Amino acid sequence: MEIFKYLLVALGSYLLGSVSLSIYMSRKMYGADVRSKGSGNAGATNMARVYGMSAGFLTLGADVLKAVISMGAGYLLLGDVGLSMGGICCIVGHCFPVFYGFKGGKGVSVGGALSLMLDWRVGLLVIACFLLGAFLSKKVSLGSVLGALAAGIGPFIFGVSGPRMVLGVVAMCIVVYRHRENIVRLIKGTEPDFKAAKRAKTKEN
Repeated sequence: MEIFKYLLVALGSYLLGSVSLSIYMSRKMYGADVRSKGSGNAGATNMARVYGMSAGFLTLGADVLKAVISMGAGYLLLGDVGLSMGGICCIVGHCFPVFYGFKGGKGVSVGGALSLMLDWRVGLLVIACFLLGAFLSKKVSLGSVLGALAAGIGPFIFGVSGPRMVLGVVAMCIVVYRHRENIVRLIKGTEPDFKAAKRAKTKEN
């Protein structure tokens, strides 16, 4: 019976993570897959960059909700192990969605929610590092990488449980890996500043 709980948490969280509001919304409302525009990413940042802040915030909210549901359900079924498993499978699904050719977001929104669910102190550290890096540099990618590093280091600073430490480290590795091209551009000084679209574009014909 216990094995079915593990399977339910792992598979359910991955499939939920694979659901992408940004891809669905960009196709249905604006007539073009967001992954064909801007940075080619399906996350909240690219949605804001291409279709405006409202689209970005809607995407952010949906991504946060995925993590909260996955980790909350995992915790109820299997405690800290389930919470960690739910978070890991959700962010994997978000970055590599089975419904969209395994090409999704970079895990920043899900990772932020994941860090808050992991431990509120870790979450605040992640948010602070993200905001500091993003606002000072005007580059969301730098804030995202700094936030990811905080997600991996924070659990050790605050002494959370083993499964939660694993969650933080795995999330850090995934987000940093997904930003590998951004990191190269940051090092070269060619990473563009973030600039949101002023308003959502009309549906293309």
